[in-house]
Amino acid sequence: MGVWFGCELPGSFGDWQAEYRMLCETTGLLDKSYRAYLKFTGLDRARYLNAILTNDIKGLKESHGVVSLFLNPQGHIQAEIETYAHGELLLCVSYAMIRERLILVMEKYIVMDDVTLTDRTDAYATLAVEGPKAAAVTLALAGVELGAMDQLETREANVAGISCRVIKKSPGGVTGAEFLVGREKSEELWRVLEGAVHNEGGGPVGYTALNTVRLEQGIPWFGYDFGEKQIPHEAGLQDSHISYSKGCYTGQEIVERVRSRGQVNRLRVSLRFDGTAPPATNTPLLADGKEMGYVTRSGFSPTLHAWIGMGYVRREKSVAGTELVLVDGGATVIATPLS
Repeated sequence: MGVWFGCELPGSFGDWQAEYRMLCETTGLLDKSYRAYLKFTGLDRARYLNAILTNDIKGLKESHGVVSLFLNPQGHIQAEIETYAHGELLLCVSYAMIRERLILVMEKYIVMDDVTLTDRTDAYATLAVEGPKAAAVTLALAGVELGAMDQLETREANVAGISCRVIKKSPGGVTGAEFLVGREKSEELWRVLEGAVHNEGGGPVGYTALNTVRLEQGIPWFGYDFGEKQIPHEAGLQDSHISYSKGCYTGQEIVERVRSRGQVNRLRVSLRFDGTAPPATNTPLLADGKEMGYVTRSGFSPTLHAWIGMGYVRREKSVAGTELVLVDGGATVIATPLS
């Protein structure tokens, strides 16, 4: 066990590199118990969320979702939030480690709106299957054809008598599924999913393996690789988390100013490290004796047989192939996803 996203979660189930191979070659089962679930009801729910989140909530179709950022007025990232439309409610999914602060801040924006925010974190759990055979597992268990769904589209399903909602998510371009289920049924659903992934040559996967896979895919993690120190363009989220046609929202002025100028001083990059041990978070990255940035996260890549990670560097040092210096080694900017 270890602390991931501020929660106690499995680092591995015994052999993290075997779990890494499951994610890359077959399928792995993940416990995503780091989530927070906030329900929004009331006639103004879509207008309200549209005014504080960076993506288009008003245009969200039924049983579909979208990923957004919640910014402060200075454009700094306060939260990453997925929003799903379900009948007369909108369900926002974020991170338990910021749940209390997020609720307080979001409630401050409810002034004269017909909106009610209800914390449903204790009511739900999310399990996920990822890897090349995840779609086959989902079809066999839930009767849901992921290939016919949009990203973040959801379907109601019944898995071995357990009611749940299947969400299509394809990190790194590999089709996968999340299962949103009542918390009281999560252990039972885990056992069913575990049997199914074992039948495909997979098994449970911990966060040491997932960390490496996400680094190889070039996918940043909230709270690790971006957060309140960054604005969206620095973190490389301007194309995935923002709508430029939806109208005003908190922090929009900064986002538009950066877009019109076309650049920021620092950018998030992927890195390969020369040393035999990973650098600590916030380790400085140097060039010509001057600090150019810092490391945010690292993990060992079986693909490259080397430690890799993410970090921030000055724009002029962000091109793949750029060499940087650490206190006890070197680092090279690399392109991701790894082939």
